[in-house]
Amino acid sequence: MRDTQAAKGSQTSLREANRARVVGAVQQHGSLTQVELATITGLSPASVSNIVTELADAGVLDTSPSIRSGRRARLVTLARSIGMVAGIDLAARSMHVALADTSMQILASETLPLAPDHRADMSLQRAAMLVQEMVESVDAAGDELLAIGVGVPAPVEVATGTVSSTSLLRGWDGAAVTEILAATSSVPTVVDNDANLGALAEARYGAGVGADPVAYVRVSHRIGAGIVLGGRVLHGRRGTAGELGHMIVDERGPVCRCGNRGCLETVAGAAALVQILSASHGHLTLDDVITRALDGDPGCRRAIADTGRTLGTAIANLCTVVDPEIVVIGGDMSTAGEVLLGPLRDALEQHTLATNVGAPNVVPAEFGGEAELRGALAAALDRARELGALGVAS
Repeated sequence: MRDTQAAKGSQTSLREANRARVVGAVQQHGSLTQVELATITGLSPASVSNIVTELADAGVLDTSPSIRSGRRARLVTLARSIGMVAGIDLAARSMHVALADTSMQILASETLPLAPDHRADMSLQRAAMLVQEMVESVDAAGDELLAIGVGVPAPVEVATGTVSSTSLLRGWDGAAVTEILAATSSVPTVVDNDANLGALAEARYGAGVGADPVAYVRVSHRIGAGIVLGGRVLHGRRGTAGELGHMIVDERGPVCRCGNRGCLETVAGAAALVQILSASHGHLTLDDVITRALDGDPGCRRAIADTGRTLGTAIANLCTVVDPEIVVIGGDMSTAGEVLLGPLRDALEQHTLATNVGAPNVVPAEFGGEAELRGALAAALDRARELGALGVAS
């Protein structure tokens, strides 16, 4: 009798473990076919089919017909009834907010402008209100929102949700982001540097899937990097790991907003790029420069190529320390494509320590300008999972 009961208990535990493996795979990768689920989990197609049917009947998973490689397939996603997460990407002059279900399908999204030197409290209160409006817009109850992920363009002490820098983001120095949001929302919140979140999104869902380590470099008006090692973001002691834009490249160069001289951002950021062209082209925005370069303007192409070479040299130093398998380039400047990436690769290959496998591969971000936002959603999903808010163990 005892042996029979033990066998039943063992079978129940195995069944629950297999159910958790299936749900965890969908949480990690988003929409998957049953064939893909079988490959990822190592379970037989028959077992996956039975588990998917059980979890669909229980309201945990949703299924829908699809076509993969010309054949009919059954697409599996998490049911929205399991909950939602919100992502907030706060940039220097804009705020991007999105609401997604737990399969990472975006349900609502909006971008708003922000005033120069916007204050942390006012911007975060505005973001919290927008999240609430989005929840209402999809006819969801407030308790369906499981967690919020927030990205800011400054170093963050992740354990406390506090901006750790004292000079990089005016109006945000030392801002306790988690505490500020707690005043308007009771939803669990996780905060990180925006480039770190971009790295998380690209490593988990985008151009860096299957690679380790992954280095993500965001090149725009500001320059930052995120490093994912063993599936986890590298933060460092106070959240300043990956601040590539403040690597000193010319100790007698221009004074940077951080207080140092000759930071990479002062010679390869958008402001430097636009300034170089001002004498020959007049007033241009970064978008203007990229558009003209892609249309064949020789001056704009040269300026972007020079920027690419400078970036490549700096990234080579990063590669010497971290040795990533892949380097993903995101941010506004990445839309220049090979005009930027070609010279960047050349410089990286020239300055990276020679090995039998050569320099790491350099690719554009799969999510483009949405990498940071998707990373915020992924971080929120991770927090919900840690708190057991998804209802099924992963």
